[in-house]
Formats: sequence, C-alpha cells, structure tokens
Amino acid sequence: MQIIELRNKNQLLEKAIQVFWQQWGSEENFKFYEDAILHSATTSSDIPRFYVAVEGDEIIGTYAILRNDINSRQDLCPWLACLYVAEEHRGKGIGAKLLEHGLTVAAEKGYENLYLTTDLDDYYERYGWKNSGIAYGPGGSSIKLYEKKTAE
Repeated sequence: MQIIELRNKNQLLEKAIQVFWQQWGSEENFKFYEDAILHSATTSSDIPRFYVAVEGDEIIGTYAILRNDINSRQDLCPWLACLYVAEEHRGKGIGAKLLEHGLTVAAEKGYENLYLTTDLDDYYERYGWKNSGIAYGPGGSSIKLYEKKTAE
C-alpha cells in the first residue's frame, strides 16, 4: 500500500474526486468536492491537501488535511477530515496508518496539533486522540472534537 498526495499524482485526481464524493458527499455537492480537490492539487499553500491509500491501481482509503472542517472552531487548524477505508480492506490497520501519516505530514508542515470531528465512538481514542469537547456545524448540531499532538 502507498499513501499518495493527490497533487503529486494528477492521474489519480478524477478517480479520487469520485471516491471522496461518494463517501462524504451527496447528490447536491459533487462540485464542492471537485472544486476543493482540484484547487488543493495546484495551490502553493501548505494546506489543503488530499491523500489516497492505493493498492495496485485501486484507491482503498482517503483522508485530507484542511484549514477548517466547516464547524464553529475556526480558531483551530489544521483539520484531519475524510478518513475512509474501503469496507473490504478494514481490519488491516490501514486507518491507523492514514492517521499516523496525517500526523507526520502536519508535523512536517510545522503544526503542533491536528484536529478532527467525528460521530464515531471509541475509534480515535484507540490511537491516542483526546476528546476535547464539541464543535457546532452550520445547522447548529454538535459533533465531538478530538485533537492530537503531531509529534509525540
């Protein structure tokens, strides 16, 4: 398995856009994902960045490092988002490898912490992430907020 930053492998962009959108999007927001990923692949800024885990020519996992995760905690940055492992590849430690990769990338970019929001119970705690409260989405609903130091 390889973890690839999409900006370095443009031939994966179209396929990756589909995977991110199918896992995280809806009928109405394909353009949101397409625009975000295409611009991340060409910006000289350190974030946003989108990553895929690839085995052969198959995308088996994803994650992103973003400036914000569209929530109320705009004081925190960067955010790990879109963590996904294809169902047939779960239970092999791929999610843990993607999380570790994200922490390493964030540390290399000079960030001391990485943040995420989730509705999952007991997943991120297994990897040392600390539940540090809640964040609110644009619709007013709350979601659990996690953080982890990038160099531990």
